[in-house]
Amino acid sequence: MATENQNVKYVVTRSPKSMGAAIALAFFFGPLGMLYATIPGAIVMFFVNLIVGLLTLGLGLLITFPIGIIWAAVATSTYNKKLISGRM
Repeated sequence: MATENQNVKYVVTRSPKSMGAAIALAFFFGPLGMLYATIPGAIVMFFVNLIVGLLTLGLGLLITFPIGIIWAAVATSTYNKKLISGRM
C-alpha cells in the first residue's frame, strides 16, 4: 500500500479505433453506426438526415449518407492521431 510519501502513478490506456469498422458501421447503419467514431457527429447527422430525408422524400440521403461516412472516417483518424500523440 502507498503511504503519504510515495507517489502512485496510474497509466490509462485506450485502444485505437478501427478505420474499417468506422466506415462499415457508418455505411450500413448511417448515423447509428457513426456512434462508434463520434457521438456528437452522429447526433448531428441523425437530425440532418431526418430533416433532409423528409424534405426531399429520401433523395437527399444520397448526399447525406456519404457525408456521414466521410465524417466517421475523419473522426476516427483524428481520434487515433490524438491518441498516438498523447493529447487525450
